[in-house]
Amino acid sequence: MAKNSFYVTTPIYYVTAKPHLGSLYSTVLADVLARWHRLLGKDVFFLTGTDEHGQKIAQAAEKAGLQPQQFVDSFIDAYKDAWKAYYIEYSRFIRTTEPEHTKAVQEWINRLKKTGDIYKDFYTGWYCTPCETFVVEQESTTEEAPFCPSCGRPTHMVKEETYFFKLSAYQDKLLAFYQQHPDFIAPKERLNEVLSFVKAGLKDLSISRTTISWGIPFAGDAEHTVYVWADALNNYISGIGWPQDMTTCNRWWPADIQVLGKDIVRFHAIFWPAFLMAIELPMPKKLLVHGWINVNKQKMSKSLGNVVDPMMLLQSYGADAVRYYLLKQLAITHDSEFSIEDLERHIATDLANDLGNLLNRLVLLAQKYDCLVLQTPTTWSKQALDIRDESMNVVQDVQGYMDDCMFHMALARVWRYINQVNGYFHNSEPWKLVKQDTAHFVEVLAATRNALSVIATLLWPVMPVKMNELLSSIGSFDRHCEEQSDVAIQWMNKSHYMKHPTLIADLVLKSWQEKQHTLLVRPTLFEKPEPKAATEQPKEDHVEQPAISHIGIEELLKVHLVVGTISACSTVEKSDKLLKMQVDCGSYGERQILGGIRASFAPEDLIGRQALFVLNLPPRMMLGFESQGMMLIAKDVHGKTQLMSPIAPVPNGTRLQ
Repeated sequence: MAKNSFYVTTPIYYVTAKPHLGSLYSTVLADVLARWHRLLGKDVFFLTGTDEHGQKIAQAAEKAGLQPQQFVDSFIDAYKDAWKAYYIEYSRFIRTTEPEHTKAVQEWINRLKKTGDIYKDFYTGWYCTPCETFVVEQESTTEEAPFCPSCGRPTHMVKEETYFFKLSAYQDKLLAFYQQHPDFIAPKERLNEVLSFVKAGLKDLSISRTTISWGIPFAGDAEHTVYVWADALNNYISGIGWPQDMTTCNRWWPADIQVLGKDIVRFHAIFWPAFLMAIELPMPKKLLVHGWINVNKQKMSKSLGNVVDPMMLLQSYGADAVRYYLLKQLAITHDSEFSIEDLERHIATDLANDLGNLLNRLVLLAQKYDCLVLQTPTTWSKQALDIRDESMNVVQDVQGYMDDCMFHMALARVWRYINQVNGYFHNSEPWKLVKQDTAHFVEVLAATRNALSVIATLLWPVMPVKMNELLSSIGSFDRHCEEQSDVAIQWMNKSHYMKHPTLIADLVLKSWQEKQHTLLVRPTLFEKPEPKAATEQPKEDHVEQPAISHIGIEELLKVHLVVGTISACSTVEKSDKLLKMQVDCGSYGERQILGGIRASFAPEDLIGRQALFVLNLPPRMMLGFESQGMMLIAKDVHGKTQLMSPIAPVPNGTRLQ
């Protein structure tokens, strides 16, 4: 592979329907990785596409009254249009019905014949048509038709002549490979399933069918069609030229990251490496295996009727907001719940309030006091330098999280910095400084502007168009470029940013060294969505008011209700409810406070956020930990837990009056 290059793939999508939220999620993950590595100055190849053969497609085409090729052709525009609408910038969109792919698969078969890795025999066993997968003996515990271990639907008995791939011959080689490459599968928990399956004993794999004609003809035997998974997996090498163009193939292979869902990990972590070993190609460097998206606590599924249409989300919320939510809230480490209410909440709080309002306050204040051409101070105060230095820390932390593909942690780290910058801006009170100390006023605006430049750069892979708008608004590139999709890259090329090994860190320093920046007043970056569910609540003719027990003012004054910032947060072992928080309470010191909010918040969601706490309750022990206060929360109209927080950042330790 060429030095300083990056190759990322998505699974290719089975075209029996239009793209859904799950396929969008996989594709956005790959797109964010591709954009991130472009920021790092690498040459990037990003492959995605469609899987167009197999029994399921043939049956669906027949039901639709179409020939299989016509049937699959009818879905391609839907995929390409959706990816374009969501700013997916792939290098190639491969289809398994392309002649080049057919030739590659047949060459793979011919090479397996030469190495003696395939043989003809009869297969008798259970088969799942929706998943196009064979259920092996160790998965079937009954003589009756078992349910598919992947989708849970009934299987049916298949008995036919087939060509087998000698998968059993690669059992020890695979186990040795996993041991030598413990980071091959991320997150690491997914590796345990693979190891368990391989150690239980691998059976030879059927790679051809005689009862299905819709597929690639088996090389040298016209009676057989290549098994759809043997066909599909080879797209990752046929898509970069194997075997006809080995110069291009060797430039990109092995893949750096292959993105996939956990339901197809076995195909990619067992079959695919064995296929590659058989033709003496190197293994991909990493499989990034994400969890399922649940809707109403059930896996998203067409049969359950809970599939979310990405194009409907696009119309209501815009591509960048959806991209952000998918990476921030759907952690790759586990299955995640999706809800419209939660999406709207994060757009309102994270994007419109935390980030959008910071930009608006900066630019509108500069406009009001005729300071849109912002001069960079020759010296900086300690508070401003703290903001600069923390930006360097953020870059370093985010790079580490991105290296580990922990996107939700990277975004949580950026948001802690956004909260810090909001606090700096608010506490500096520039609207007062402009009348008292003009130089300090300009410094606060300049420091905030520079911090936003770093924030937008780090967020650009996730929200490319909105961050282009933000960068344009704070003068980080020429305005005539702003309509182009790759403006951030153009800006970095212009500043020779792409030619240095510490690329993003250099950009941080550069923002603080330029003599001036021209700010631009633009439309609101993110609009708060109108909560649909809230507006549809039925009106009641009469609501009985709860009884109130009155207290005296002297009793109220005894309560120390204080603003604090959550500096650290973790789960509590043996509890599915509690989170343990370290809270900076200013003059009250740091407190350890436990709260039963784990069902609503991940620890990383809370770090850096301000909330209200009662601090003069007696300490109490909870599962072996002392809780030194109580967090105030409330339920919204959807029953979702919300933190009680100040509208704007205030100093830690501020007592409510």
